[in-house]
Amino acid sequence: MLLKSKKEEIIKDLEGAVKGSKSVVFVNFHGLKVSDETVLRRELRTGGVGYKVSRKTLLGRALKGKAEGEVPKLDGEVAIAYSKDEIASPREIYNFQKTHKGIVLSILGGIFEGKFVGKDRMMELAMIPSKEVLLSKLAFLLKSPMQRLAIAVGEVGKVKGK
Repeated sequence: MLLKSKKEEIIKDLEGAVKGSKSVVFVNFHGLKVSDETVLRRELRTGGVGYKVSRKTLLGRALKGKAEGEVPKLDGEVAIAYSKDEIASPREIYNFQKTHKGIVLSILGGIFEGKFVGKDRMMELAMIPSKEVLLSKLAFLLKSPMQRLAIAVGEVGKVKGK
């Protein structure tokens, strides 16, 4: 049993994590082995994402008044993944799920743009590619028509030169 002072310390720690973050993801990690959780924490840390495990009652107290709407239903054993980047936390959790087959980890919902959102909305955010990937796709899209134009002009030059 936790002492009241320890509970208050945990709540303040959770409040600080939520307050300083642009997005928070609620994660059900039921059945996750300690070794897998260590790998998860390491990968999240390299992606700039924090990860905290907490009791649901303490998490509920920490979340009170932190966002608009209703807190999504938190089933099972719950942790939060949080970051200063809007989509880093859902994306990193999603990528971990994808790359580590057989590990049971599910997104329950989260906080995005100051509102509590459900699982579906967090999954949409998680599937958005990183900024670097989007920029490279944009560069490719811009390069392709210019390349085709250069080839066409070159071919016209060859025909006119004959």
